[in-house]
Amino acid sequence: MITFEGLDENFKFIVLEVENQARSTRKFMDAPSRQRYSKIANRDDYIDNLKTIIENKCYSRIHSDKSLDKNQINRIRAIQVMCVNLEKIADYFVNITKQMRYLDDQSFIKKYDYGEVFDIIFDRLAAILAAFRNEDMSKALYICKAEPMLDSVYKVRFDRIMNEMGMGRDAQSLITVLFILRYFERVRDAQLNIGEAVIFSLLGERIKIEQFEALQQTLTKSGFSDSFADIDFRAIWGTRSGCRIGKVEQRDATTSSEERRQGSIYKEGSLEKIRKERESIQRWKQTFPNLVADIYGFHEDADKGSMLVEFLNGCTLDEVVLSGEDELVRNALFIFESTVLETWTTTLERLPVKTNYIWQVQSRLESVLQTHPEFWRTPKSLGSAEVRSTEELLVRCAEIEDEMEAPFSVFIHGDFNINNVVYNNEAQQVHYIDLYRSRDFDYVQDASVFLVSNFRMPIFDTDHRGRINSVINQFYGFVKGFAQEHEDPTFEARMAFALARSFYTSTRFELNFKFAKEMYNRSMFLLEKISHYRGRNWEKFSLPTQVLHY
Repeated sequence: MITFEGLDENFKFIVLEVENQARSTRKFMDAPSRQRYSKIANRDDYIDNLKTIIENKCYSRIHSDKSLDKNQINRIRAIQVMCVNLEKIADYFVNITKQMRYLDDQSFIKKYDYGEVFDIIFDRLAAILAAFRNEDMSKALYICKAEPMLDSVYKVRFDRIMNEMGMGRDAQSLITVLFILRYFERVRDAQLNIGEAVIFSLLGERIKIEQFEALQQTLTKSGFSDSFADIDFRAIWGTRSGCRIGKVEQRDATTSSEERRQGSIYKEGSLEKIRKERESIQRWKQTFPNLVADIYGFHEDADKGSMLVEFLNGCTLDEVVLSGEDELVRNALFIFESTVLETWTTTLERLPVKTNYIWQVQSRLESVLQTHPEFWRTPKSLGSAEVRSTEELLVRCAEIEDEMEAPFSVFIHGDFNINNVVYNNEAQQVHYIDLYRSRDFDYVQDASVFLVSNFRMPIFDTDHRGRINSVINQFYGFVKGFAQEHEDPTFEARMAFALARSFYTSTRFELNFKFAKEMYNRSMFLLEKISHYRGRNWEKFSLPTQVLHY
């Protein structure tokens, strides 16, 4: 157990004081009096001051004590979060006592058996110190699980109050009871935050109770049978699709690599996306067994899904491009392009497919304009010259795209950013990750996404930018060669649509306005070029490749 002199004592005091506040509030509700109210109000001031002292000590200790390791820092952070929520709970009890004055008859509230609510709250407050001091995951979960219990209690009483209000009697008292119950519900939320803070102190990452339970279920289904105190959960990133991703492994460094499952990757998010990713991985596995990760476990609960998959050794391709030696970069790109060629060639179906690049822009406009409202052009004119609005330009280009189609489809990655490709130099192979958008579609979609994901890397020094441009040139040449070999005469035209799409939609992830404006301008340039080309032979359309270079 990690302890901190002074801080531990303060934390114990605030927990005990909030427990006392809860008991005093119950006694006040049983038999209201000025003396009991004054005692509650005075204790609240003490709790406020104690919270401030603890916060100051937490911040001071973290910033001044350089000997602290990550686990110690996490425990201090957990104390800070818990004391903030404990102070909130104390405030809610004060608010409950204040509400009592609005009851026509202060015994009115006894009809709603608030004792059951207090019993649940008392039990969870009493578990806080033991859960934190003993690093007890089961007690942390016990604290968290007050939420569904109090939810159920609240709903029963809420429904009863709504029915009684319909009878037209005791309106003021019923509304007051409803407010009091609402404060109890806020106590529930604060206790949930405290339980999750204890979990954070044990796992080292912020994870909500429903996410932890999904992780628990997924690990169990994958064959993990040890105590969850033996796992190390480390968040890696939250994807732009809204999924949470973390690395899960045994804490014991002596455990064999097979037992550690190479440090599995845990992914949790909306059920639809997790299901789709599982289906995509399974399909990729059928044809390319070594290209994607193995699935160790899958769990779904209501509208959430979670999955435990193999951790793929290596580094993402963008890391190779930006920091690898020239020979390593050349080798990685050779392996990458060979893999792309194999996947496209193997899954190619000679059936025309309609594209929807402009629709993809339109479906993401709201989030683009939320980040950059300036990227919505209104109609302009100067003399006889006119400039179409963004809306008109997109509508016109959508009509043009509807007249075109790709001559064949391949099974695409669907989110082919350079950081969704993992390169393993030792095994001389690449792997695909983040696959929930995989589908049969135009290969130009993957190609354009990869090209723009290189362009939009916010690296501007000459050496690194030169390397990025070199990768762009090489991959574009590779894709163009694939198009010629497979007799795709409208490749460059569709690439213009796809690049316009990728440039425009990428601006929502870039807060550097100048750089985002560069991508927006390239998108508008391509859309204008497409618009002016209407009515001509698309097989002779020439893509201005300068737009790919920054």
